Amino acid sequence: MTSSPYPHLLSPLDLGFTTLKNRVLMGSMHTGLEDGRRHFPQMAAFYAERARGGVGLIVTGGFAPNIEGWAKPVAGTLATSAAARRHRQVTDAVHAEGGKIALQILHTGRYGYQPLCVAPSRIKSPISPFTPRELSARGIERQIRAFVRCARLAREAGYDGVEVMGSEGYFINQFLVTHTNQRRDEWGGSYANRMRLAVEIVRRVREAVGPDFIVIYRLSLIDLIPDGSSWPEVLELARAVVAAGATLLNTGIGWHEARIPTIATSVPRAAFTWVTKKLRDALREQGITTPVITSNRLNMPEVAEAVLARGDADMVSLARPFLADAEFVNKAAQGRRDEINTCIACNQACLDHTFANRLCSCLVNPRACQETGLTISKAAARKRIAVVGAGPAGLAAATTLAERGHEVHLFDAAAAIGGQFNMARRIPGKEEFEETLRYFTRRIEVTGVHLHLGARIGAEALAAQKFDEVILATGVTPRDPKIPGQDHPAVLSYIDVLLHRKPVGRKVAVLGAGGIGFDVAEYLAGGADLGHPSPTTDLPAWLREWGVADPEAQRGGVVRAQPAPPAREVLLLQRKPGKPGATLGKTTGWIHRAALKMKQVEMLSGVNYERIGRVDGPTGEAGRIGLFVTFGEGRKDGRVLAVDTLVLCAGQEPLRELQEPLQAVGVKVHLIGGALEAGELDAKRAIDQGTRLAAAL
Repeated sequence: MTSSPYPHLLSPLDLGFTTLKNRVLMGSMHTGLEDGRRHFPQMAAFYAERARGGVGLIVTGGFAPNIEGWAKPVAGTLATSAAARRHRQVTDAVHAEGGKIALQILHTGRYGYQPLCVAPSRIKSPISPFTPRELSARGIERQIRAFVRCARLAREAGYDGVEVMGSEGYFINQFLVTHTNQRRDEWGGSYANRMRLAVEIVRRVREAVGPDFIVIYRLSLIDLIPDGSSWPEVLELARAVVAAGATLLNTGIGWHEARIPTIATSVPRAAFTWVTKKLRDALREQGITTPVITSNRLNMPEVAEAVLARGDADMVSLARPFLADAEFVNKAAQGRRDEINTCIACNQACLDHTFANRLCSCLVNPRACQETGLTISKAAARKRIAVVGAGPAGLAAATTLAERGHEVHLFDAAAAIGGQFNMARRIPGKEEFEETLRYFTRRIEVTGVHLHLGARIGAEALAAQKFDEVILATGVTPRDPKIPGQDHPAVLSYIDVLLHRKPVGRKVAVLGAGGIGFDVAEYLAGGADLGHPSPTTDLPAWLREWGVADPEAQRGGVVRAQPAPPAREVLLLQRKPGKPGATLGKTTGWIHRAALKMKQVEMLSGVNYERIGRVDGPTGEAGRIGLFVTFGEGRKDGRVLAVDTLVLCAGQEPLRELQEPLQAVGVKVHLIGGALEAGELDAKRAIDQGTRLAAAL
């Protein structure tokens, strides 16, 4: 396919007994749709839309082979013929769209968030409150039979294959390393014994399903934990599972308990494909041509194309990008790359929802997993609608309304669209927000929104234009903390720092430890404003910063982190007692805290801001600004923090100045985004509100 824009990505992959139409795998994600038969119609619609979007092979979210393998109580399980019959609506829907789909068999082992969990040894996981039961040899045999039964039922249910989950620290992976396998029988001790479970499962699955069924083995390439697998062990296992009957090797990165981020937005694009290349090259040298799949932070077609073109892998696995845009492959094939709604790896509506026992969705695409409930259909009657504010909420509302056929006018006083995203994209590790702005810029063109920038529109002008509806997405204004002395010139707002790029001194206090406070602290400690490069755009620097090593040189691929020195001294303060950053995302908050710790940011909580003034103290402090603080409800332990700059990140208030004047003259007004609720500047909520309102008008 030399004429296509992405010839490697879009070329077929011949598996012998079947051919995949391109090199794109929709990787497994646990969406919550797996957990309960009532969600099966939604799951069928979800996967059918991705099949229609052109993906070569879909892998479902994980289904346990038995109750001991549950991720949580009553998690998705495939263990009976009755359950297999229910899956037919999913496989039939995918096949009707010309797609192929495999079921992931996921046994969580000691990661199970339920009291029936089992493991090779009685060693509690740091991410589950339950201590697993150590399996007997007979119990291990029962687990193997459960995997085989699940694979056989998957074929009965109409799936084109299965993926045996052997990575990320789950059950099979737990047998492979001495960190979690301390057995002294035939399932522990030597590596030949420890890998026996994986090989037996693949061998018996292949025997059960026959030669014309896809069997993917998910192999942990780099564990990123102390005492993880060595590189010779990884190669030995890869050879063994191929010999046992694996059709494809999918490469997993890191255990879930590893303290190194692997899929968050601060991880560089294609950060781990070099490890897949090591495996692929080693296997090719030994004459093994089994296709190898790479994964993690591959979110645009040119990234995936480059990975394949340089021989890092034979196929690419994209998971969350298909939450963001079901049409990813079709748009790439049709030369519409600029219309792809890019996954920004924020985790806020996908993984954070999963860990909160909520259905998965997507910050930039609230229709993900909601295909049957959030439909975008042509409007029954065309209206003239004004949207004021071109931040995330306003952009989502305006483009969805225009897609439905309404005449939409989008107003913003700024010279460019984006609102708060124009500040977020400047934070090291949040460069992906640029892609969202690129997407909405193109969406405005494609849908025909009338865009009016660079002039603030007033209530009188809006009323005079006789719009049928007015949507206020005017966002927020910084909350005034009312600290005596805050009018000092060395006191800046986060807008001054991030948007207007006002100069900041070498010692800084950031007041407020919510999401914006953390962002400002990372921005200043990393020296982004001083021209220091972001590790997100420099893979070797990022690997050093987090302590990721070549697994051939270091067992498990993890060494001591070597972060770059901080660009300046930063204090991060919050009024509330307790851990700073408690409101950050479940799956990303620890990354932000770790990043600030590496930059030696001092965090203080329970702080009362008493007053601000000049410092005439000891040598070195004179001329600095002083923040007088006390601690706790008793306002004790008063002291002066002498700094060069104070940055206020003390929350926001809704900006609704147009609401009352418009309503007073009878204009129908809707509030969305920060204008409705300012707490924590939630882009997920803003885009969801904008999309849902627009779908209903």
